[in-house]
Amino acid sequence: MAITIFSIMIVLLLLGFPMMIPLIIGAFVGFYSLFGGMGQLETMVQQMMAGIRPASLIAVPMFIFAADIMTRGQSAGRLINLVMSFVGHMRGGLAVSTAAACTMFGAVSGSTQATVVAIGSPLRPRMLKAGYNDSFILALIVNASDIAFLIPPSIGMIIYGVISNTSIAELFIAGVGPGILILILFSIYSWIYAVRNRVPTEEKASWGERLSAMQKALWPLGFPVIIIGGIYGGVFSPTEAAAACVLYAIFLEMVVFRELDMKGLYDTAKSTGLITAVVFILVAAGAAFSWVISFAQIPQQILAGIGIDQMGQIGVLVVISIAFFIGCMFVDPIVVILVLVPIFAPVVNAVGLDPVLVGTIITLQVAIGSATPPFGCDIFTAIAVFKRPYMDVVRGTPPFILILLCVSAALIFFPQIALFLRDLAFR
Repeated sequence: MAITIFSIMIVLLLLGFPMMIPLIIGAFVGFYSLFGGMGQLETMVQQMMAGIRPASLIAVPMFIFAADIMTRGQSAGRLINLVMSFVGHMRGGLAVSTAAACTMFGAVSGSTQATVVAIGSPLRPRMLKAGYNDSFILALIVNASDIAFLIPPSIGMIIYGVISNTSIAELFIAGVGPGILILILFSIYSWIYAVRNRVPTEEKASWGERLSAMQKALWPLGFPVIIIGGIYGGVFSPTEAAAACVLYAIFLEMVVFRELDMKGLYDTAKSTGLITAVVFILVAAGAAFSWVISFAQIPQQILAGIGIDQMGQIGVLVVISIAFFIGCMFVDPIVVILVLVPIFAPVVNAVGLDPVLVGTIITLQVAIGSATPPFGCDIFTAIAVFKRPYMDVVRGTPPFILILLCVSAALIFFPQIALFLRDLAFR
């Protein structure tokens, strides 16, 4: 049965069907094979509904909506100007500013693709003008957006937390350490690149200009305060923090900056609704598919085949990292989380791994895979946004992917990179 299901899914993907169709068809074939009739479709629908029932998932459309509002408004631009005023004059400062701006925007959006659009659109022309090679620029933007998947509020962590029944608040804070480490390493590589290629520096901003940039960025910097301060100060749950972010974004862009009117808000809400519909269909289909393969004990057969039961904690983490990295090179990150997390959950529990550490590593691997050829979804976002050929987008990615894989290895052998802040806040 397993071979039949996966063969059908691969054929449908090769024929160009969107990922939700192979998932739904795969689940349907599994239910039909297991229960031998159409009468069990009711059970399939029940499993799909159960997949989107958790209240924590409400945070996903809320954070997407807030990110869309900020992208259409002034928040992203003000964050970029703040970073530029402090490091733009350094060697490689414009590249460092791009990575830092991706980190800051990730801390208010949680979406890699929103970060590519919001930060890449204004900064790519400036970097081209400054003398950076376009392949380096595109690779930096695509891979620095991965930090948005780690820095709270991470949509990937929300999905993982719901599926694995892990505290989303603990996952959020565990992503901060790896996210900052990636930013530091990307900044060092950007400096080396600028020195080797003799990229000219920009004019140094005066302290008056820096103070002005800080004042203008104070309002957008309220987002991390709401999310991180609200959650860990005990004011909000993660879901409530998402709703507060939407209200704050509307207040900022419609009242303070006056960048958005009612028509713009309606268009933004409609765009968010379309994205949310796709996400929730994927979640529902993934839940049904995961139930089928779990009921058929396919995960146990696969894991027994590779001998994972005899591996220690580090071995299990290495297998998990490889599986999620390869999966996201071909398939949407949410789908990979939905399908693979239930497969590895029994092994994770059996060897006594911390689910927060596992979630952080999975989120990082998902982010890396999303920016890795051949089919990483962030690559195609960049192709669509910047209107550049596929090879131009992926040509400069190897050094960044190597850095990200090194961080992943560091997390496996030095878990306190992720768990230190978690333990400080919750232990």
